[in-house]
Amino acid sequence: MTTAQTQDLDVQPTPLALLLLGREADPKSERGVECPGDLPSPSDPDLVERARKAKEKLGDKVFVLGHHYQRDEVIQFADVTGDSFKLARDAAARPEAEYIVFCGVHFMAESADILTSDDQKVVLPDLAAGCSMADMATAEQVAECWDVLTEAGIAEQVVPVSYMNSSADIKAFTGKHGGTICTSSNAKRALDWAFEQGEPSTTKVLFLPDQHLGRNTAVRDMGMSLEDCVLYNPHKPNGGLTAEELRAAKMILWRGHCSVHGRFSLDSVNDVRERIPGVNVLVHPECRHEVVAAADYVGSTEYIIKTLEAAPAGSKWAIGTELNLVRRLANRFAPEGKEIVFLDKTVCFCSTMNRIDLPHLVWALESLAEGNLVNRIEVDQETEAFAKLALERMLALP
Repeated sequence: MTTAQTQDLDVQPTPLALLLLGREADPKSERGVECPGDLPSPSDPDLVERARKAKEKLGDKVFVLGHHYQRDEVIQFADVTGDSFKLARDAAARPEAEYIVFCGVHFMAESADILTSDDQKVVLPDLAAGCSMADMATAEQVAECWDVLTEAGIAEQVVPVSYMNSSADIKAFTGKHGGTICTSSNAKRALDWAFEQGEPSTTKVLFLPDQHLGRNTAVRDMGMSLEDCVLYNPHKPNGGLTAEELRAAKMILWRGHCSVHGRFSLDSVNDVRERIPGVNVLVHPECRHEVVAAADYVGSTEYIIKTLEAAPAGSKWAIGTELNLVRRLANRFAPEGKEIVFLDKTVCFCSTMNRIDLPHLVWALESLAEGNLVNRIEVDQETEAFAKLALERMLALP
């Protein structure tokens, strides 16, 4: 429907609708904003050479980070690859690099800006590379949740634990309220720490924003029951929970999820076992609880890679994580006779991660090589201070 048609119907597009259409900009949103500048054509046969020349011209002034879920065409120009937190730490370890080009999504670039020096400038090649999971918890919604917990008389007993896949605002909220950040690798350690901050019998955790990682860690790794977990829905009054339900819970899970990992189902697991006898099912802990319970192995992206590295020749694996990584691993280990397939029959890329393509990377690198700073991701000082506090608590975990 065109703007003229909506005017005829006396319907005004909402700010969110305009944002999604690319007609408005909101630099603090994970949903994405306009990306200014003239991008080279994706059909330009010289893109690879142009990226190479621009990176060569920049030399040590630029450090390119490539998340595991990026396309191969982008990964080839990464100085280091890894998950979001590893990459942010790698950036902080390169103080001589004036520009940090983060081939990932918005919250990852924010984390890099928080952990690097003020002299370093973090660039996201496409500002529309957001994260649907991070978007599921806004600062306003979490502040309202805290009010609900306060009214229920339990806020003083609640320790927030936020997943790395969250905005800088949510990390800052976590730091301000005595909590910590976690990754999919150290979620159990983070939860152990959180429950040690008060009386074990009364302390509770508000886990943001991925319900599945929180539930899987609590039940699978810590021996809690599903009844110990309640789901807070920010779109319902009081989160859709009674004060009694909040008081009885140990884990208050935010109603958020990863759009990629959330699509895997128990049917996916059962189907692949029927199609490939003897297959090992290896999934990320962002998957649904029933998928994790049915899998043979569960772990972070780095765990998935290391497990496949150690797997014997001739073994068969169905992987429940983002398709770019699965395809890359399948190609890498094929010469060793390892059969690696995607867990679901349906192709599933991370759509926002895939916004970082070769034209955007070329445009960013060439702009920097010409002395033009583009698409800088910069976290304000107050937010950075509290977010860094939460991150430092994570780094201090045993």
